[in-house]
Amino acid sequence: MSDNLPAIPGTNNGGASSGNGFLALAGRTAKLAASALFLKEGMHLLRSHMQANANAAMRLSEMCDAAEVEPQFTAMIMDASTALTGVAEASGEMVNAADSVDTDARGFNSAHDREYRPGYEASNGSGVKQAKPGFYRRTGRRR
Repeated sequence: MSDNLPAIPGTNNGGASSGNGFLALAGRTAKLAASALFLKEGMHLLRSHMQANANAAMRLSEMCDAAEVEPQFTAMIMDASTALTGVAEASGEMVNAADSVDTDARGFNSAHDREYRPGYEASNGSGVKQAKPGFYRRTGRRR
């Protein structure tokens, strides 16, 4: 999946071993929220398109019935309408799931920012090179 989102500082273009820093984590959660929003918009469009097609198939089925078309063909068109309605409903469920991911990612990003930004800014403002993320955890030392 290609995207037009900016590069995340400190991630070596998304390398798995890097990216535990403040900006990298904030960037990844922002990217997750943006992706969920993009998915949600796409699912809204899909739902509208599928519902319009389901409605058209329903009208066609009714017209075929009125024109006394073979019942098996009318039933096939009605089945297509039912299937398209099912896709529209499933798209709505995906919208709800993507909305939850978007909300949760934004909430996580806000909580992360409140908790860690003061330390990040103090560390950057001190002029002293800081240990890599996780160093103090590995050594058992506390800052």
